[in-house]
Order: sequence, then C-alpha cells, then structure tokens
Amino acid sequence: MGTTVTKTLQATLVPPTTHKERRLQRTVATYRRALSDAFNSGAETRSAVNNIVTDYNLTSYAKDALKSYVPQLYNTYNAKELTDDHPVRFTNRGWELDHSPDRTHEFCWRVPQAGRGTSFWIPLRINPDQRELWDRLYDGDVSVGQFRLRQTRTSWTLNVTVEYSVPEQEPPEEPTPIGFDVGESALLVGCAVERGAPQDPLFIDGGHARYLRKEMFTTLRRLRERNAADWRIDERSNYHQNALTDIVEKASREAVEYAGQFEKPVIVLEDLSYIRESLDCGKWMNRRLHTWAFARLQDRIEDKALDAGIPVEYVNPAYTSQTCHACSHIGSRSGQAEFRCTNDSCWVTTYQADLNAAVNIANRLDPWGESLPLKPAGDDSPRDGSACDSTTGHRETSRRPRQMTLSAYSSETSSLRETSFVGDSTVHGG
Repeated sequence: MGTTVTKTLQATLVPPTTHKERRLQRTVATYRRALSDAFNSGAETRSAVNNIVTDYNLTSYAKDALKSYVPQLYNTYNAKELTDDHPVRFTNRGWELDHSPDRTHEFCWRVPQAGRGTSFWIPLRINPDQRELWDRLYDGDVSVGQFRLRQTRTSWTLNVTVEYSVPEQEPPEEPTPIGFDVGESALLVGCAVERGAPQDPLFIDGGHARYLRKEMFTTLRRLRERNAADWRIDERSNYHQNALTDIVEKASREAVEYAGQFEKPVIVLEDLSYIRESLDCGKWMNRRLHTWAFARLQDRIEDKALDAGIPVEYVNPAYTSQTCHACSHIGSRSGQAEFRCTNDSCWVTTYQADLNAAVNIANRLDPWGESLPLKPAGDDSPRDGSACDSTTGHRETSRRPRQMTLSAYSSETSSLRETSFVGDSTVHGG
C-alpha cells in the first residue's frame, strides 16, 4: 500500500511577446467575467453554471473548471463575495508540456485557448527545487490535477497540482521518536529521545518570522488607511508572504534532515487541527497567533518526511508545554523560555520550556501503534498532579537523562543546532 502525496508545482512564465501578452490578458478578463456572472447569479450546480458560461469565449477546460469551482464557493466555502485576483483555472484535460535540454528554458507550457489551432507555447522558469517532479510530470510518472494561471503586477505564474504515490511508512520496531514543538518565540524545537534521554536538540529561532508578521500587519494597515493603490498593497503582501514561505520551507527541510540522522526515526507532531478555534488569549495575542500558520509548517514537515521515507505520527497536544518530561507532573512556566517542575522529588528544577515540550511530544509516540488516550471532557486538570495522557506506563525504566537547565542552554547554544533566518529572501516553493 502506498500513500498519495499532493503537491503544487510553481513556475513563472518567461516574459511573453506583446501579442501573447494581450491574449493572456484577454483570457484572464474573459474568465473573470464568466466567474463573476456565474457567482452573482447564484448558480449552485454544474448545470446552472454551464448555462451561464457556455457563451463565453473560453476553452472547454476553463469552463469545466468553473462548473466545479462556482458550486464549491457556495456549498463548501460559503463565500459571500469574490475577490479581484482569482486565477484562471483549467482542468487536467487541457494540460500539455514540452521539454528540450537544448533550450535556455527547457520546459514549455501550451496555453489553452478557445478555438482550433489557437493555443500557443510559452517557456517556463521552474522552481529548481522541484526539478525532479517537473521531469516526472513530463515523463507521465505523476498525475496532473487542476492547473492555474495568475497575473501579478510584474509577471505571470503557473501553479500545477500533481499527485504521486510514495511507499507507506510504518513505524519501525523500537523507533527513535523525534518530537517537534512549533511555536512563536522559537519557531521550531526538535528533540530525539533515545533510551529515554533527550539527544542533541534542534533550535530554530522564530524572531525573523515574528518580525515579518508584525511588519506585514502594520504596513498593510497603514497602506489601507492611506487608500493606497491595490497593486501597492498586493506587492507588499506578496513580499511578506514569500519571505514567510521561505522560512517555512527552510525550517521544514532542516527538521527532516535533523530527524534523518537518527536510527529508525519517527517524526512526532502535535495534532493542532482545532488550534485556531480554541485560541482565546485576548484580541492582541489572538491576532498574532492566528496570523502564524502552525499547521502550515507541520504540513511541510510531513511532505518532506514522506519524500525522505520517514514516518510521521500525530499525538494529543494537551499539556505538552506544562508537563515535566522527567516525572510527568504539571509544572509552571514563569517565562516564555523557562519551565519549572513543581515536584520536589524530581531532579528537574528549571528546563528550557520549548525543549521540554518537544521531549513530551516525542514521549507520546505509542510504540504499539495504539491511539493515545484523550483527556476526559470536563476534567480540566489532573487531580494527582500528573499528566493524564502520558504513555510512561508502557515504557521501560530508562537511565537518568541529563538535565538541560536555562543556564546550560544559554552557554551551550554554540554547540546546539541553531538557525536564524535574518536576511533570507529567496523563495522556495513546496
């Protein structure tokens, strides 16, 4: 049995000639008129959309995409209005790609157009990190889904959804769990647990990502207050989003490389499916946390882990940041980076908080493949001071782990794996 992986390939169109530029712009304008008319008419079925878009001068691939997309806007997304930057969508029947190593730009895309013999070719600048998938796409080794053409102020971009199978990775016997804690101050903290002891943790700083999110919020708010042109707002938004995407790509890649150095690794992540709904930290903090896509980073780690053949497991996130990883008692966090164990008989006094959470996440991997018990509804705190959902009862007693105190953490940062993303601006698509 294999696992189906879905990815989006990205490419930028080589600047077209004036004639091709006009045809591309005409396609976008016609598509958006058809989309607007179908949406404003209240069409919620394929047949209803078909009655509206039939007379538009669009290729059948674009019309078929509209027949699927407009009902989704109503029935799935509950959309009330349309934005102005919808890409042109085509079904996979219209996909055609050419390749020649003799060209400066090896890949060329055939742009679908209405009418016989009207389509034309445009060279592509592909993301070099996705070169292998582009080769497989041309060879027919991956399945093509929908593809989308988008116009920005300075360029044209093409996004292609592809699907392919990778061997399903079963957790090995006696695995090495590697827990990853995603946060705001520390973007990502990972730690492997071998024989019950934390090993060689990975720290990726979140300062630059936090700065970018704050700057994006402030900049866009000021531009809107000054009634700036839409293109200027889009330009600044795209800049910040691209920079954040680059941070996510680099962090996820380093996380998988870190996990790959251990024997029989299994990446363990928190199940954050409902984190946005459960956040209630006040208006200011909620805005900061909601703008940080926790799941986005986890998704990219999982994608890269699948490609690397490393299994990924999700565990219950309750109390991972409040529980002492050594004795499983509830402790306290007097600061963002400090965890204190309140159990007088425990060898832990203070510990780096994000590292403590990462170790707890790793320790929740069930070696028997059974789901971890969730906290009973209505029981908000353990009565005996221990973590109710730990799996220490299944594990053999391990040797006493080395304590990582705050002072030790500060003095050992040169030997720990630390990454700062200040100054990164290169965009790597996933």
